Amino acid sequence: MAAQPLREWKTGLFDCFEDASTCCYGFWCCPCLACTVSGRFGENSCLPLCDLCSPAVFGLCGIPLFVPPVSVSLRSSIRSRYGIKGSICKDIAASCCCLTCSWCQMHREIKDLNKNRVAIINTQPVPVMMMAQPPMMMAQPAMAVNQHGVIVTS
Repeated sequence: MAAQPLREWKTGLFDCFEDASTCCYGFWCCPCLACTVSGRFGENSCLPLCDLCSPAVFGLCGIPLFVPPVSVSLRSSIRSRYGIKGSICKDIAASCCCLTCSWCQMHREIKDLNKNRVAIINTQPVPVMMMAQPPMMMAQPAMAVNQHGVIVTS
């Protein structure tokens, strides 16, 4: 199977007018937007809050930290999962240049990809057969046979 060619981000870093609601949300409450992006990507929703605490904690230890670690790692993971061109250096630059714009771009990307997702749900009923059991064995659970002929107990 051939690897898919890498593509560009669907919107640019400063393309706020592509989805003004995202940028307004990010401008007024960037931590809320960051937590939303993290949750929609499948990570812990509170993870971006570490970016708020990291500079202070590292600063107390005498280590200057100017790069938001969660933003950079999540941005890199999004690029990797969805086959987007870029590098860790570009992720660092985007996160340091305009953190809010970086979170908005990630939100627009995930929002657009989730819009195109299709879920297939099988709603066929599963036939249930109750097995006749002798009176002395009533303590055993009832059994059902699913569509593939595998016996399932509950």
